[in-house]
Amino acid sequence: MEKYLNKGIKDLISEFPEVRDILNEYNIGCVPCSVGSCLLKDIVQIHNLSPEDEEELMARITRAIYPVRNLAKRDSNIDISNGVYPDRKIKMPKIKKKAATESKEVKYSPPIQKLVDEHALIKKWLVLIPEVIEKLDIETEDGRKLVCDGVYFIRSYADKFHHAKEEDILFKYFDGTLDIIKAMHEDHETGRAHVRAIIEALERKDKKAIIEHLNGYKELLTGHIKKEDESLYPWMDRGLSIQQVGELFAKFNEAEEKIGKEVVERCRKFVTETEQRMKII
Repeated sequence: MEKYLNKGIKDLISEFPEVRDILNEYNIGCVPCSVGSCLLKDIVQIHNLSPEDEEELMARITRAIYPVRNLAKRDSNIDISNGVYPDRKIKMPKIKKKAATESKEVKYSPPIQKLVDEHALIKKWLVLIPEVIEKLDIETEDGRKLVCDGVYFIRSYADKFHHAKEEDILFKYFDGTLDIIKAMHEDHETGRAHVRAIIEALERKDKKAIIEHLNGYKELLTGHIKKEDESLYPWMDRGLSIQQVGELFAKFNEAEEKIGKEVVERCRKFVTETEQRMKII
């Protein structure tokens, strides 16, 4: 089993498709991940499962990898007539974890909470995208302006304000060669590619391409934010010292002052006004 604990998760799923369904049941979103080379043992650490859930998860994955019949072929003493899995317990390597709280509610440190709060505004824009697409008219100046304002929000708030704090500050506190960090960077770059494609399509007045990349951005960021809020951020919080938390908070404040309150306010206003506009149209 040791070799599978050190195997990339997408390779493991490819070899044993049942593992995909098992991970989904535990809300471990490895299947849609763009990189997917995180090791199985790392995934357990990142998601900070309870000891009971971890044991159950690993038992089920073990059964998927080593079906009873295959074990019986290697050991004639194993009776599979009743369909019961043999008593072969596979233990995870010892992983240093901070003690989990009894509450299932995630408690973020102040700087990480800032990022989560920023996600809330980004998610409001993501929710609006289908309505914007449905009522999109790029033949009018007003319609084209709505697309341009949406692009400004993505580039100024989601990217330069939010993603920049992750890439330039938060991620620097962790090993940049970790696959989960690589996956986050790759998502950011894919999002930027969608934005460039939207601008180019707007110049060509290619409505179909605009819709395609708006939808692509929405799907990408929806999954990206879920991975960060539910897995990445809690895992990072557990690895930060009290001193580092204080440093992060100060650095985030500096970054926010640098971009300017007027930019942030303009982006908040855009989302609020677009919400109101979609209700009227």
